[in-house]
Amino acid sequence: MDDLILSDDLVVPASELQWTFTTSGGPGGQHANRSATRAEVRFDVGASAALPDDIKRRLLDRLATRAPQGVVTVGSGESRSQWRNRHLAHARLRRLLQEALRPETPRRPTRPSRAAKQRRLQSKRRRSETKRLRRKPDAE
Repeated sequence: MDDLILSDDLVVPASELQWTFTTSGGPGGQHANRSATRAEVRFDVGASAALPDDIKRRLLDRLATRAPQGVVTVGSGESRSQWRNRHLAHARLRRLLQEALRPETPRRPTRPSRAAKQRRLQSKRRRSETKRLRRKPDAE
């Protein structure tokens, strides 16, 4: 498989990607039960020699829940072809890492407009009225 190109200046060599292949399961009879077509790729972010330390830290922070012990795992078993599943898993890993590297845009605090506040209060009044009308007459 090819190197993992994350950006113009960030490339993970193919030697740092570990591939495993298993049966994909599901329907398909003998072909699905005997062919190791499901592809799974692992990338150890913490042990990577290709990534600078600041990039590693950002990836490990952003992918903390997705990558226990710093190892990102992505798999694909949709296709009957191992070649196709390898390409799908490779593309998913690239997308996942690129998304984690994208800088977060800071949230700009906003306030609801006067009209939005009025709509919300009007809605609450209508709901309150509906519930009041559902009550038994002696409960008022």
